[in-house]
Amino acid sequence: MHQDLQGDRAATTGDAATAGTEAGPAAGTTAATTAATTAATTAGPDGAATTAAPGTDHGRPRRRLRMILIGGGLGLALVAGGGTAAYRYGLFSDIGDPVSFGKSRAAAATAADTGAAPGVRMPTGPKAAFVRTSRLPDGTQIAKTTLTGKKSGFTGDVWVWVPKEYDDPAYADSAFPVLISLPGGRGYPTNYWGTGPGLGLQQAVSDGAKSGKSLPFILVMPVHNADTKHHFDASDIPGEPKMGTWMVEDVPDFTKANFRTFTSRDGWAFMGSSAGGFGAFKHVLKYPDRFKAAIASGVDIVPDSPLWKGNTQAMDENNPEKLAAKLIAAGGPDVYVNFQIGTAESGREKAERFMKEYGKGPVHTTLQVIQDGEHNGKSYVRGMREGALEWISKVMSAPTPKPRPAPSGGASGAAPR
Repeated sequence: MHQDLQGDRAATTGDAATAGTEAGPAAGTTAATTAATTAATTAGPDGAATTAAPGTDHGRPRRRLRMILIGGGLGLALVAGGGTAAYRYGLFSDIGDPVSFGKSRAAAATAADTGAAPGVRMPTGPKAAFVRTSRLPDGTQIAKTTLTGKKSGFTGDVWVWVPKEYDDPAYADSAFPVLISLPGGRGYPTNYWGTGPGLGLQQAVSDGAKSGKSLPFILVMPVHNADTKHHFDASDIPGEPKMGTWMVEDVPDFTKANFRTFTSRDGWAFMGSSAGGFGAFKHVLKYPDRFKAAIASGVDIVPDSPLWKGNTQAMDENNPEKLAAKLIAAGGPDVYVNFQIGTAESGREKAERFMKEYGKGPVHTTLQVIQDGEHNGKSYVRGMREGALEWISKVMSAPTPKPRPAPSGGASGAAPR
């Protein structure tokens, strides 16, 4: 199922036109706009590159561009009806401006802070430079940076969204679970989970956390392939870019550098669709000591990239069936896989066959059937709302707020999730 998912490109492009989300050249981005909104890449102390924020010597600030254009006669264009174009290119929005996360923790930090609570990993740095790509109605935002993986050597963009709870002072000392979200199709140079908030993934997580049915996950959304021509099966194919190392080493290291995360695998999971779903559950089976669960939608079951060129040994090392059998023979650790399949797409029989043969012992599997669901992101987000998010939340660690001050004469206690 290495293909563009139905409706995902349209959703991403539509968001770009209506909410200022980046859609990339395929959605009509001009070279001038790209140059104005793309920040330069600089190497961090650990060798990982970060995107230079607007306002630095490496990236011309958006505000300066807006002022130059306005001062250079844009007012005449507006009078002549150019206002629509100005808004279309984000000249009067904050899209492309610098973004920082974790403000509540930074404000609360004092000289008396000596370390994190047990099980909590505070950001290790170096801090990446993010630029805003879109805002959600609840005020949360999606931001992007460019990462050069220290271990893979691959350079690609990563989008991040954090829930409202992350900046709530009550959670300033708490870790948050991470859901690394992988796209299907090309998966390069964008990730439609990050560039298409209209698909609803972020809103689904927000709504689930608000209702108490699911956890407020941090969503980390990296590119999935190394170019637009090939599929790399989320693996280190010999002689090719190390896309497996990128996703299981570099992206988690980047996340640990910038966000409050759990020290155990109980705070780390994947989700993905189509080819991204293959990567999601393959990584969990291959690295059960690092990741605990996966939501795999419209998924491939075995590696099938032509880049393997018959390298059976390397393919077997990235084959979920072989990995599951190995994990069962080893007796653990326990992992959890939720397959999502729509009734209007193919592939259900493959998922059910895998579940029957390998869903035993430490490999826990379940199937979320999406009525009338097609092979697209909107259908899979609906499935997540209908049960998959609640399912994965039950096996992951939850953030813990500080105890609320007790009423006079009462006992203190933690706020309910």
